[in-house]
Amino acid sequence: MPNYTTVTEFLLTGFSDVWEFRVLHTMLFSIMYLATLTGNLLIVTVITVDQRLHTPMYFFILNLSFWDMCYISVTVPKACVIFLLNNRVISLVGCAAQIFLVFLCASAELLLLTIMARDRYVAICQPLHYHVIMTPRVCVQMTLASVLSGLVYAGVHTGNTFHLSFCRSNVVHQFFCDIPSLLKLSCSDTLINEIVIFASTMIVGGGCFSFIIMSYIHIFSTVLKFPTRGERRKAFSTCIPHILIVLIFFGSGAAVYLKPTSNSPLIQDMIISVFYSIVPPFLNPVIYTLRNKQIKEALRRVMRRTLTYFRKTIIIATHSYLDCRS
Repeated sequence: MPNYTTVTEFLLTGFSDVWEFRVLHTMLFSIMYLATLTGNLLIVTVITVDQRLHTPMYFFILNLSFWDMCYISVTVPKACVIFLLNNRVISLVGCAAQIFLVFLCASAELLLLTIMARDRYVAICQPLHYHVIMTPRVCVQMTLASVLSGLVYAGVHTGNTFHLSFCRSNVVHQFFCDIPSLLKLSCSDTLINEIVIFASTMIVGGGCFSFIIMSYIHIFSTVLKFPTRGERRKAFSTCIPHILIVLIFFGSGAAVYLKPTSNSPLIQDMIISVFYSIVPPFLNPVIYTLRNKQIKEALRRVMRRTLTYFRKTIIIATHSYLDCRS
């Protein structure tokens, strides 16, 4: 029998051991992280404050922004610690928690993107029934269903992964804990795990992707029948940002989870992981604010109100100070 030692902690991996590159990677990840938090927090604030944006579409965008902030916060802060301080250690419990949260956030986003495709389909293809179908209660129920489904999905995959024994090595060739990297370290038979991952990705991911594609086929066929170019442009402007995020998210995620774990070049997997764990949360606020006229106008209104509030506060404080001096 081989003399294996049970793993109690893991060592995560950076992109490079060269100090200058580690500093550069830390700066890039930190900038993307702060920009993501700022952009998504602005979207959440603007949609919450502006009554004109209290519609189903913006309700889902608000929820997507919330999950974006959670998603990127699970991986990037720890990655920056690895790059800058070379503190690569993560406990077994910490690794399990990271996998659970990554799967929760990713599956919740996946289901939200699918719900958003449904929302656009009803708004464009069935406009007269939109407010009957997409009621506030239905929107909340669909959002809660996506979260509960994400909890179940994350729990199943985390439980299946940490039911295995890890005794070969404790070096995870990834900047965060993910299942394909951990399966390579297991001394248990991982065939069932690989089948479950492949099957669930095909069923859940493939099902959502097929639903989104079918929704947009109907949407585009309807939009092309619109009589004026302005109406077509307005419809496309609400759909194209969603399609871009879907393609990046699904494409990069499928590239990691649909291929055999033994045939994965390490640096290639790490780069692809950036595209499904960091790039979508980073791009969401950019796409939805730069291409969305309503959000840009709402942002200007909120900024004007904020500046007016601070101006009045300064004037009142100044008058109070002058009254006290006199």
